[in-house]
Amino acid sequence: MNTRTKIVSVAKLKGIIRRHRRQGRTIAFTNGCFDLLHAGHVAYLEQAKKPGRVLIIGLNSDASVRRIKGPKRPVNTLAQRAAVLAALACVDYVTVFGQETPYQLIRALRPDILVKGADWKGKEVVGSDIVKRVELIRYLPKFSTTKMIRSIKKSA
Repeated sequence: MNTRTKIVSVAKLKGIIRRHRRQGRTIAFTNGCFDLLHAGHVAYLEQAKKPGRVLIIGLNSDASVRRIKGPKRPVNTLAQRAAVLAALACVDYVTVFGQETPYQLIRALRPDILVKGADWKGKEVVGSDIVKRVELIRYLPKFSTTKMIRSIKKSA
């Protein structure tokens, strides 16, 4: 599967999910801005992908990233961020949402598993009421897009 075929609309993804479920595959979902992809993101996504599992990324739109992270974000456009994510072998599909949270998207797709970083432990995970289970993956705190941007600005 090439990168372009991995970036799909919600409507198309619903049909894709039905086909995968008929084949007995588990649907896992995670989301984020993924503005500057770093080793922490890659490790997280590789852990989220397991045998027999289809991994779907809900990617925040540019407007959504600005509302969450501020007016100078995202650094990379939606098209750039989606292409980089789709190029990863562990990512099966990327779809976009424009809200601040992915609740409506999770409700539309109905994944089996919602994957989040372990930094969400003890917090309300949006969409946990929809999925069969929430899986928390070890968070690598030394990796942060915001910290990367600060470091770049300091060295410029």
